[in-house]
Amino acid sequence: MKKPIALLATTAMLFGLTACGTTPATADGNDGSTSTQQQEKPKPADLTGTWKQTNSNSDESWMEATISGDTIEIDWVGQDTKSLYWKGSYEAPGEAGDWKWTSKGDTETMKTALMASQDDTKDFAYSADGQELTYEASALGTTMTIRMSKQ
Repeated sequence: MKKPIALLATTAMLFGLTACGTTPATADGNDGSTSTQQQEKPKPADLTGTWKQTNSNSDESWMEATISGDTIEIDWVGQDTKSLYWKGSYEAPGEAGDWKWTSKGDTETMKTALMASQDDTKDFAYSADGQELTYEASALGTTMTIRMSKQ
């Protein structure tokens, strides 16, 4: 009679320990948990906001871009002036590593702006860390790569 009681007590203890215990590690050392050890997937850069030219040759004039919704607008900025250079489409990056897009210009708006680009499209790129926006701007026969940082 002592054997069945001892067997029953041992079984109950094993079930109790199993319920309170931790999951044993697998052969690869993974304990099956979803801890902070798992790396997050890289996210696409958020480019919305205001960007200011970092490679202007003057402290008194620069280019400034505003990205909002599906539009990018770029202005020539002076001490007391602001003139439209570009207004066009903006395609937000869909995934990390999606670093370029071609903007289709709003030609109706730009055709009445004296300082606006005459291009139908403009290529934009941003750095892998999303900290620098670049594009080419031409004026008076000179083309320059414009570099901008988010403000």
